[in-house]
Amino acid sequence: MAWQGLKAKGLVAALAAVAALAALPARASDESGLGLGSGHSAPPEISFIQFQSPNLAAPGTMLTIEGKLSLPRHVGERGEASRRKLPAVLILHGSSGVDSRGDFYEAALNAAGIATLQIDMWQARGISGAGQRPAAPILTYPDAFSALAFLAKQPGIDGSRIGVLGFSWGGLVSMGTAERLYAGQFGGGLTFKAHVAHYPVCYAWNNTALLAAVHSTPAHYGVQWLNLTGAPVLIEVGTKDDYDNGSAPCEALAQSVNASNGGIVSVNAYPGATHGWDRLMVPMTVADPFANQGSYFSTGVPPTVHFTPDVEQAYLSRSRVVRFFAKHL
Repeated sequence: MAWQGLKAKGLVAALAAVAALAALPARASDESGLGLGSGHSAPPEISFIQFQSPNLAAPGTMLTIEGKLSLPRHVGERGEASRRKLPAVLILHGSSGVDSRGDFYEAALNAAGIATLQIDMWQARGISGAGQRPAAPILTYPDAFSALAFLAKQPGIDGSRIGVLGFSWGGLVSMGTAERLYAGQFGGGLTFKAHVAHYPVCYAWNNTALLAAVHSTPAHYGVQWLNLTGAPVLIEVGTKDDYDNGSAPCEALAQSVNASNGGIVSVNAYPGATHGWDRLMVPMTVADPFANQGSYFSTGVPPTVHFTPDVEQAYLSRSRVVRFFAKHL
């Protein structure tokens, strides 16, 4: 009998809960479902695309670059999607390939009404890990400019408002696309309107002595940074970055180029942050000959690079990146 009493009470409570839900305004279920209520952003329109990019490692051949294009959609009072052309940001991965960083920034940029294109520079080259990365950053510069041309042709994108965000290797590419030399070689008359480079190994830029060790020059390797396109550049780096051994090389590089380029380069330094602090995944360490300011080329020992996620500063940097692009695109 006691069990039957409890069962009856439970049934009454359940019926009361259903009645309470039914009494809520119909609009509430509308908003909690697809988020299509008044003034709400709908889920982005995602497509998986591909385009051709010159293969500098095999002149005369082309690479098929694949990527994820994400177009934010805004739904107004009457449920009508906005048809205005959108600014866009190209997102470039680091040496380990596509990881959580791309989606992390993509979500915030899309929420701010900025389209994104994440591309996979490694897949087209058959690269499965950082140890197989191309011999020089310049070899992937055509990928960025080919992506820029692809985005500029999309009917929903404003081709005059396209930026680029890169992490580590991708940060090098983001920086390189801001140099007139490379824009002239690979851009076909197109340039990015704004650049963000996260931990782009600043000490290597314009470093003639370092590049002599690999029998190259800054211009040919892809790290000449002297005459910029005029687009604003934001560099973000941690004070415990194992490549630059801190933020000083990035700050010095910005100061050196700003004098003749109108002060368009700014640097944010994150206290205590390592390389890849915004990679919100399990911490990892890797060995890289270009870490510790290239000490390998005198010692023969590849230094260790620490990737330690910093959740608070990752969200701070993401917010700053979105504001930067919202301002300049």
